[in-house]
Amino acid sequence: MTVNAAIDNDVSSYRLFQLISPSLPIGGFTYSQGLEWAVEATWVTDRTSMEQWLSNMLFSSVATLELPIIDRLYVAVKAKDTAQIHYLSQMLHSSRETKELRAEEKQRGLALNTLLNRLEIEADGVELTDYPANQLLGFCVAAVHWNIDLMALKKGYLWSWAENLVMAGVKLVPLGQTDGQIALINLSDQFTKALRIAEQTEDWMIGSFTPSVSIASSLHETQYTRLFRS
Repeated sequence: MTVNAAIDNDVSSYRLFQLISPSLPIGGFTYSQGLEWAVEATWVTDRTSMEQWLSNMLFSSVATLELPIIDRLYVAVKAKDTAQIHYLSQMLHSSRETKELRAEEKQRGLALNTLLNRLEIEADGVELTDYPANQLLGFCVAAVHWNIDLMALKKGYLWSWAENLVMAGVKLVPLGQTDGQIALINLSDQFTKALRIAEQTEDWMIGSFTPSVSIASSLHETQYTRLFRS
C-alpha cells in the first residue's frame, strides 16, 4: 500500500479536533463551574485536591448526565426526533442546579448555535433555535453534519471538559503547567470507566449529584473577586 493510498478523505477527526479546541469561540475558558470558589474556600489547594474535585464531577455528573444525554441527543438528531430533542434539552437545563450553571449552559449553547449558523453547519430537520440553547445539542448537530462517530464525540467532549477545567485550576490554585499536564493524564485515565458508566445509565438514572459543586457555584455568585463567570 502506498502512502497516498493509506490517506483517505475522511476529515471527521479534524472536525472533531476543531469542535473541542479551546480556540472554539464559545467562551469555554471563562467558566470554572464552582472551582473558583472551591479554591477561595481552600477546598482545592493543590493538584491532588483538584484531581479529586474533578473526579467527583466526572463520575457524579459528566458520566451520569452529559454523556448519556449526548448518546440520546445524537440518535435523536439523526432521527429528526424533535420531541426527544426538546425533552432532553429541557432535562439538561433542569439538571443544572444553580443560577450560574444554568446561565453557562444557555450562554455556551447560544454561542455555539451562532457559530454553527455562521459556518452553515446544520442537521436536516433540526433547527437549533427551536430548542432551549445548550452546548450538547450543538455538538451533536455538528457531529451529525460532519459524520463524527458517536464514541469519538463523547471522548472529545470528555477531553474538552477536562482541559477547560484543568486549565482553570492551573490559573486559580495556582499550579504550574507541568502539574496541569499531570492532572490531565490522571483524569483522562479515568475516562474509560466514565464511558462505561454512561453506557449503563438508563433513562430514569440520568442526572447529576454533586452537592459540593452546587454549593461552590451558588457561593461564587457573590464572590468578591472573580476571574471566571461560574
